[in-house]
Amino acid sequence: MTTQTTDIPPAEPGEQRSWLREHSELGVCALLLALGVLVLTDALTMDVDIAQRGPIGPKTVPVVVGAGLLVIAALLAVDVLRGGRGQAETGEDVDLSEPADWRTVLLLAGVFLGSAVLIEPLGFPVAGALLFWGAAFALGSRRIDRDPLIAAGLSLVTYVVFNNLLGVPLPGGPLMGVL
Repeated sequence: MTTQTTDIPPAEPGEQRSWLREHSELGVCALLLALGVLVLTDALTMDVDIAQRGPIGPKTVPVVVGAGLLVIAALLAVDVLRGGRGQAETGEDVDLSEPADWRTVLLLAGVFLGSAVLIEPLGFPVAGALLFWGAAFALGSRRIDRDPLIAAGLSLVTYVVFNNLLGVPLPGGPLMGVL
């Protein structure tokens, strides 16, 4: 058996990092692949002994979504390995040189967490109104005369649509007897 020597030097660590940076979209492919496998595994191990009528049952949509995720992951990986690259953000209203507005992000996160905590004791209409009003405040609206009224109206309409029209029960809280 003869061995051949090649003139190609081994890749240096910096070159390997450069290749990974140039193909960073493969991380998205890996995420889509993992998500697709998770969805398919969950769908195919689903216990559906309920009275299923016809060929379409509760497994159909998750299987289609999981298979779609796998196909998209494979197509994206092929595109990236062939040299395809995503385009950089070119939004007109986004100045990428400015730092993130962490105050707004933290205010919104606090409003969402507060709403999640208050929805059970106060009910959706009150917690939803606080959520909508707090989100408007966090995003810059300072109309104290108008915003609470719009938030309350939007919250009540949302509650009535989901609870009464769509049949999705939401906690009413103290207003349960009134609504």
